This record gives sequence, structure tokens and C-alpha cells, in this order.
Amino acid sequence: MSNSLNRRNFLQAGAIAGVASLLSPLTLKAKSIEEITDSEIGKSKWDLDSPALCVDLDKMEQNIKTVHTRLKGTGVGVRPHVKTHKCPAIAKMQVDAGAVGVCAAKLSESEIMLDNGIKNVLMTGVNVTVPKIKRAMALRKKYPGFIQAIDNPQYVQDMQDAAKAAGIVADVVVDVDVIQRSGVMPGAPALALAQLISKMPNLKFRGILAYDGAANHIHGFQKRKVEVLKNMEPIVKTYDMMKAAGLNMEIFSGGSTGTYDMMQEVSGFTDVQVGSYLFMDRQYIEIGGAKNEKVFDDFAPSLTVMTTIINMNYPKKIITDSGSKALTLNQPPAIVIGEPDFVYSAGSDEYGTITFDNANKSYKIGDKLELIIPHCDPAVNEYDFMYGTRKDKVVSILPILGRGKSQ
Repeated sequence: MSNSLNRRNFLQAGAIAGVASLLSPLTLKAKSIEEITDSEIGKSKWDLDSPALCVDLDKMEQNIKTVHTRLKGTGVGVRPHVKTHKCPAIAKMQVDAGAVGVCAAKLSESEIMLDNGIKNVLMTGVNVTVPKIKRAMALRKKYPGFIQAIDNPQYVQDMQDAAKAAGIVADVVVDVDVIQRSGVMPGAPALALAQLISKMPNLKFRGILAYDGAANHIHGFQKRKVEVLKNMEPIVKTYDMMKAAGLNMEIFSGGSTGTYDMMQEVSGFTDVQVGSYLFMDRQYIEIGGAKNEKVFDDFAPSLTVMTTIINMNYPKKIITDSGSKALTLNQPPAIVIGEPDFVYSAGSDEYGTITFDNANKSYKIGDKLELIIPHCDPAVNEYDFMYGTRKDKVVSILPILGRGKSQ
């Protein structure tokens, strides 16, 4: 028995030592952004190791400009959602262009933005545990421009207690349900929640959020617009009820890239939470816009993944090095730029498979292809940084500091 215990202790000690050695700083090595910058700046994107996430800065900057130009004079501001890019450097570009602030989905995303100089951050997700609420209030104490969402009266007292303990008055918005996902029910329940918040000495009610995610990708502009305006009717009634009750309604935020140019028809609406407009992806390209019912071309596709051909053993079939870990979603398929007949499948973790009947050129192993991503948000979250390019040359490295920040 004694020998058995000693052996167990020995094995446990060995396991702990093994883990400790794995966690030793001497064994944790990775290239720094500075090292990457030194070796990659000036390269053609076609010479980068792949998979490589690239953003055409000229196109992205034009997209940022376009949304402000289109909304000028409508009374609707821009509050971009950073869950798309998770990059404080890009968020700064958006704010410098005239955004009223940014949105973040999670508390950890909010921390990254605020810690890196983005002053006004509205967190659209809700915190429901006491530790997380306390963490959020600590963030608000440090950064006055942090606004939090809530959708349940159960957590109002927890927020009040945490704000009081932090010695602050915290800004709060109510998330109103549109798509049966998050948010308090519109009408009387939402009004009661807002009134409860307004009675709390350490909470300041600022308005409401309402996100109609279900309608964002409806194909056809007119069909999408009809659905959006119908879905927003109970939200507008809720807004009117709150305003009639004398509540502060300075924020009525929501919408998306797919609905950015119709939200001005929603009474009281203040700002649109555009995200994918910055990069575009296949999901959005295919929904159609106000001027083109087939293709949503208000914004240019600026974000792509460079991939390399690694196998061509079979006719009409190409294997690449970019699977689900490079693109995440497999449906709709990634678009191979310049090859409309190519059908891309990212069904494998590490490999992409292209099938085709016709190709516009001949290919060989080692050749590069450029892909438009199925859905940009989760794909960006797979990379530590993106290459900023102009005229196909790398001019900057943009760290994705919010990568993995899903708490």
C-alpha cells in the first residue's frame, strides 16, 4: 500500500513538473508583431506565407467614408461594431472618420478597445453574473465612456450594488428583444425595466438597443426593408412609451450593414451598428442593395485570405492550405477571385477543396489564390493580425488584439 501511494505521488509530481515545463517562458516562443513587420513590410501579398488574412486599406477606407456619406443628413449616426475586426487600430480609423463611438459584443472586447484608446464603447451583450458585473463596473470606473446593456430586472440590483461599491454612476441601456434571442420583451416589460433603472441612484438610463439580426441577410432590398420596418414597429412603440414617461432616450441604437440605409425611417432611431461594411463577405454581397437587387455593392470587398495550391492529383480538383481554421464557415462557399466557376469547400480543418469545370488560367502547385470570406467576423477571430495592403503591397501589420476575447 505504501509503495502504491509513493508511486502515485511520484507520478503526480512528474505530471505537475511536466506541465510546469510546458508553461515555462523558455518554451513559449512566437514571432512578435515587430519581427513580422521587419520581414513582411514591402512584400507583395502574393508572396506571403498562407493562409494570410489581408485587408486592402484603400477599399476599407473608402467603405468607412461611404457609410458616412450615405447617412449624411439623415439624422442617423454610425456606431460601428468592433466584433467584426477586433482591432483597436481600425476602431480608431472609424472614430476619426466621425463615428459616435463603437459597439463591442463582450466585456473582454470592451476592455481591449478602452485600454487601447477608444474612449466611447457600448457593450451590446449583457453581464448576468455578479463577478462579471463587478468587473464591468471596474471598467466603467476607469473609463467614463463605457456603456452597458441590460435586459432583465433580476440584475438591476446587482448592477446598482456594484456601481455603488465602485463609487460611480454607470451608464446603462436596455436591450429590447427583436429576434427572440436577447433583450427584454418590448412594450410594458421594457418600460418597467427602464423605469426601475432610472430609480437607481448609481445607474443612469441612456436609452435602448434593438438588433434585428434575422432580417439583416434577407435577399432583396425591398423585401428586407419591409421586414425590418415591420419588426421595428413594437420597438418604436416601446420607444414612444419610454419617451412619454419622461425617460432619457438619447440612444436608440441597432441595425446593421444590411439595413444601414433604411433605419432613418425608424422614428427616434439615433445610430446604426454597422460591422461587416468595413470588409464585406459573401453572405452580405449576395443580399442585394438599394441600387442592385442581386449584388450588395455599396461597399467593396476589402478583406481576403491568400491561399496556396498544395495538391493537384485529380482533374478538375485543386487542394489548398486553407480549410475551416482559415475561413471558419463553409456555407456559403468562399469566392475565388477571378474564377467564377470554382466551387470552394472549407470542410476540412486544414485543407480547402476546389472543384470546377472551367478555369480562366492554368495552375500549378505553389500558386496563390485569393478568397473572399464566407463570413468575416469569425474568420478574423482565427488570426493574430492582418496584413494591410495598398496596390497589393504590404504596408502595415494590424494586430487583432481582440482575438479570442469572447468572455
